[in-house]
Formats: sequence, structure tokens, C-alpha cells
Amino acid sequence: MNGPYDKNNCILEIHPGAGGTESCDWASMLYRMYTRWCEKKKYSITVLDYQDGDEAGIKSVSIMVKGLNAYGYLKNEKGVHRLVRLSPFDSNNRRHTSFASIEVTPEIDKDLEIELDEKDLKIDVYRSTGAGGQGVNTTDSAVRITHLPTKIVVTCQNERSQIQNKEQALKVLKNKLLLKKIEEQEKEMNDIKGIQSNIDFGSQIRSYVMHPYSLVKDHRTNIETSNVGKVMDGDIDMFIEANLKKEL
Repeated sequence: MNGPYDKNNCILEIHPGAGGTESCDWASMLYRMYTRWCEKKKYSITVLDYQDGDEAGIKSVSIMVKGLNAYGYLKNEKGVHRLVRLSPFDSNNRRHTSFASIEVTPEIDKDLEIELDEKDLKIDVYRSTGAGGQGVNTTDSAVRITHLPTKIVVTCQNERSQIQNKEQALKVLKNKLLLKKIEEQEKEMNDIKGIQSNIDFGSQIRSYVMHPYSLVKDHRTNIETSNVGKVMDGDIDMFIEANLKKEL
């Protein structure tokens, strides 16, 4: 935990991949897995944004995880998570493969050295819904900000006023832009040194197979377990610790 932001709180986002209801349901299963893990670690969770799937599951969710080393533990969860199972939504009970992506951003406490130009921002307001919007869903208080140059989108609907949600969303956006800047600098330095590093968001990091056999395997460390149920109940420390040791 010697990274510059490892000790910080973090923002964890879950986005289903292509596949409609299947992927939305998989996103909700991952949301449950991470909330259970946070409970075990005694970390507090604040839902920043939550959008229900059309038929089941989650279209997207963003949570603030607060506690010592939250970012340090969760940073390596970033990437694509793959599920293989017999679909409960398929009347023929066929096997389906679903994908969901995880994004993890540290919460930066200090004043961010990121300047935002109003011309680069597209700001939309909408009605809060779902788990993150209870108590505020009578007004158009939710805020979505798109940073046009980078296409980064952030949403917030947990606060009671549009102004508060905008402030929170801008803070999240600045965190994301700073992390992007840091990653670009690291990539540039690694390119100069000739080091191959994989920090891209699109990499598949872990597979969760429920049929025709039971197996969860992390593709970066080859750590695996046949106890899928235990993993889905938040027991993911074996994967987190193996990836941290790999960095040493």
C-alpha cells in the first residue's frame, strides 16, 4: 500500500456489457459481491448513482467506498469480469456468457490540479430513480456530466439538490481526469523504458464459471477456486492479495 492514493477512499462503478438482461443481472450480482466484501472489511458505502435494468438487474451503479486503503485493495478489480452460467432468463435453459466492467477511481482529498473548461462540459439533469434516488425522486435533481474531449461520463443522484449533485459529479470527474493523466504518464514512462504494462480498461481479468463446472479464476495470477458461492458472497481477498503481491 505504498501507492500515492492507495490509502484513499475510492469510487467503484459497475457497467454491464452487451447482452441486455443477462448482463444487467450479472452487474447486480457483482454489486452484491462488492457490497458484501465492503461489509466484511467494515467499509462504508454511499450510492452515488444507481440505474435499474429494464427487466432485471442494473444498468449502472456507482458507489463511494470509504475506509483506510479502500483504493489500494480495489484498484486491481478494474477490468472486465466474465460470467458463464445456465441462464434463468432463457426458457430453454441454455448456457450464456455475460460481461460486466468495473472501474475504480481514488478519491483525491487535495485540491485537484485539473482545470475544467465549461465549453468542454455537457450537463444534463434528470429524475432520480432506483436505490440511489429514494427520497429525491420527486424533482429533476440527478446530474449527468459528459466531458466532451475525453467522452468521460459521470452521474450523481444521491444528494437532495441539483447543485449538490453537480458539485459531487464535478469532483468525481476531476478524479477520473487526474487518474487518466497519471496513467498516461506511467504508460509514457514505461514505453521509454521498454516495459510492457496492461492498465487498459478493456482487459478481461476474471472468469466466474457456474456451468458446466464451478470455477472462479483470475487470469492475471492464475489464482482459482471452485467455491463460486463463497466468492459471490464477497470472499475475494485471495484474488486481491495475489494481485498486490504480484506488484511487489
